[in-house]
This record gives sequence, C-alpha cells and structure tokens, in this order.
Amino acid sequence: MKTLSTFLLVLTYLCSFGQTGYKIDIKVKGLKDTTAFLGYSIGESKYLRDTALVNGLGSFSFDGKEKLPQGVYFIVLKNTPIFEIAVSDQQHFSLETSTDDYIKNMKVKGDEDNRLFFENMNFNIERHAEAEPFIKILKDSTLKEEQKKEAREAFQKINQRVMNFQNEIINKHPATLTARYLKATKQIEIPDPPKKADGSIDSTFQLRYYRQHFFDNFNLADDALIHLPQPLYSQKINEYLDKLYLQTPDSLMTAIDGIALKALKNQETYKYLIWTCVYKYQRPSIMGLDEVYVRLVDKYFLSGAMDYWINDSLKKNLKELADKLRGSLIGKTGADLIMQDQNFQQKSLYGIKKKYTVLYIFDPDCGHCRTESPKLVDFYNRDKIKFNMEVFAVSLDTSMQKMRNYIKEMKMTWTTVNGPRSYVGPVNKFYYAETTPSVYVLDEKKKIIAKGLPVDKLEDFLINYEKFQQRKAALKQKGT
Repeated sequence: MKTLSTFLLVLTYLCSFGQTGYKIDIKVKGLKDTTAFLGYSIGESKYLRDTALVNGLGSFSFDGKEKLPQGVYFIVLKNTPIFEIAVSDQQHFSLETSTDDYIKNMKVKGDEDNRLFFENMNFNIERHAEAEPFIKILKDSTLKEEQKKEAREAFQKINQRVMNFQNEIINKHPATLTARYLKATKQIEIPDPPKKADGSIDSTFQLRYYRQHFFDNFNLADDALIHLPQPLYSQKINEYLDKLYLQTPDSLMTAIDGIALKALKNQETYKYLIWTCVYKYQRPSIMGLDEVYVRLVDKYFLSGAMDYWINDSLKKNLKELADKLRGSLIGKTGADLIMQDQNFQQKSLYGIKKKYTVLYIFDPDCGHCRTESPKLVDFYNRDKIKFNMEVFAVSLDTSMQKMRNYIKEMKMTWTTVNGPRSYVGPVNKFYYAETTPSVYVLDEKKKIIAKGLPVDKLEDFLINYEKFQQRKAALKQKGT
C-alpha cells in the first residue's frame, strides 16, 4: 500500500511538472449558451487573447500550447468584463462560480494564486461594506471634525485590517502574482529626517530617501506588472520622473538610465519602460523636454539596443522625428532663415539685431493663425520697445498674394517672408513646426530660449526670463 501511494505521488508530480501551455476550465452556474473571451491589459490598452464557447451547463475552457504572459486577465461576456483572474506560473486550473455573485461564490481548484486572489477580493468587499457607514459620515460636510472622530477611528481600524491581511499574503506567499501585485501598490514609508552635526534638519533627506527606495516594493523587471487592470507600471514611472527629479533633460535622462538598468533583466519590461518614456517625451507638456525624446531615440533605438523587437519602419519613423526636433531644441543656436519678403527682397533672420526675436511660422489659410496673429500684433505694437524685440514671420503658403493680403488684413508691420521662396531650404528643415502657428523665441545670439508658446504667454515668458537672467547674473557676481 505504501509503495502504491508513493507511486501515485510521483506520478502526480511528474504530470504537473510536464504541463505546458495553459488550460483554464471555468464553470458558471446560471450561464446560458454564449461566447466567452479571455482578455488582458498592456498598460492602458485592452486586448482579447482567447475565445471559448459556453455550453448549456455554463462550462467553457481556454487553452493554448504556449504559456500566457503572467498578469491579471479578465473574462468577458457580451462585451462586458465580469470578473478578473490571476495568471501566474501555474496555468492549468479550474474555477467554478455562479451568476448571482461571481466573486463571492468563486471556488478555485489547482491554483494557490487564484485562491489567494479571490480571498483578497472577498475580504476587501466585506471590509468595504463595514466601512461604508463610516465613509458616509466622513464625507458629510455638515458635520464638524469632532463629530467625525469616532467614524475616523473606526475606518482606520478597518483599513488596518485590510493592510494586515494583505501583508500576510505578501509575507507568506511572496512568489505569487497576488502578493507581487499587492506589494507593488504599497507606498514607501519615509523616515523622519536626521539632524546634521550642527543640529539643523537635513532638508533633502526625505527626497533622497524616497528617490532611492521608490521601487523597493515594485519590481521593474516583473513583466506581470505590465498586465494589470490599471496601468500601474507606467503610473509608477510617471510619478518617479515627474515628482522626484528636476524637469531638465540631463536630470531626467539620468533617472531613466537608472531605472532602465533595473528593467533590463527582462526584455519585456525593458522594452515597455523605454517605450513608455519615448511616448511620454515625444510631445511633452513641459517646454524643452522634447530633448529627452531625441536622446532616448539616439541611445536606445539608433544604437541597436531595441533591435530585438523594433522593426525598420518604426525605427525610421523615430529617427525622422528626432532629426526634425534636434535642430530646434531649447538651448541650441537657431539656423538662419533667408527668404523673400512681399517685395521679393531677400530678408535674413540673422539680420535682426534685437535682444529678442520672435519667429512666427503661420499659414494664411489657418483658422487658428487668424486668432493668434492679431494677439501677436497687439503684443508687438505695445511691447516691442520694452523688450527690444522684433518679429520674423514666415508664411508657409506658396502664394505671395495670399501673404500680402494677410499682412495687410492683420496690419503686420514686422518682417514677413514667404517660406517656400527660400535660399536655405524649407523652414521645417530647421525649425520643427508640426502645427500652425508655431512660435519660437531667440535671444540676441539667436539661441532658442522658448518654443511652442501661445502668443498670449509671450509677455509673461519674457518678464520671467529677464528676472531669471538677472538672478543668474547676481549669483555669478556674488560668487566671484
């Protein structure tokens, strides 16, 4: 008898060890004949991975010869996700539930990860029901803070129970997807800052600590964290880059290079992290950070580091945009533009000898240009002497007559030239102008100091820029 038991145990082990691909059997009591789909996420995008027919007993199966990427998947019926499941290393298991409550009635066989996954969901649902009356009190704006004290304490106790329950899963089952997912959502606890030798508080300690330990709970090389219901991976990257570093190309590239090394252990996370950053800085919300895009393309794509997944067409497109941007980055010396004005006279951008030059690229047929041009005329007439400024406007239309009519209509008294009638090539070769109008601001040495500004923000920019230059000069003088 002992020999037979030992044989069965070994056979069970060998069968489980030899399992390949995936097979997920699901039975939902009360579900009629229909089609079910297995879906998954990559960041913010949702995809369908597999399809299964539901029989009259509410049973269906998803199976495939190759393992699924790990992550949280969702079951879809009639275009509606009905519940989520954990897909980790063990991909042969069964689930049984009923339509009256998919989560509460869920029974799992053959997978410890999904047992924990649904236990956690049910625990959270129960605690939320307990907390609901206290939440209602805390949200009541007619109550004073003192009247909310008991509710707040009760809510905190419930919240602590949830945290304790999740910590137990993390500590006892660290390798499971459920534990990794829960751990990835935990915030870093930042200690109080220490005192320096002179007794003063180290004011930068907490920022440095948070930056250093930001990813302690989040494994950047775990590709399962890419496949979650919420785009947690990209959210963590954005928070790290936006909140913990100076918004300058040098500072951000240092940060990206650092986390890229952590993601490099897994080709999928490495690819996702770099692509997330490229997409983020392709059209950044902060002026001047398109330089990060150019640097990323040069370092990670044109170097061949991403050749294991990127195709030649995409690589070419990335390079083309980087090349368009690189000549007109903040801090670069802008190229000279030599074109014909309305009288066919040659005019040069470099011929303007003012403290500031506003390069205004427009199209006479552009509706937005017709809104912005009068604003620029007003600003120019009012403040050109105050800022020692001149405008160099470039019309993108080939028609000289359209340009003349536009100049007259808008009462533009600055230098306006016809872009196609150029002695140096098209303006887009030197100054990236994806939309019209496009605005650049150059200093007296023709260095680009601003771009992409709305016309009504030009005055504020020049005021703040001059203040910054004055402070910089004062600090330099003080240092000498």
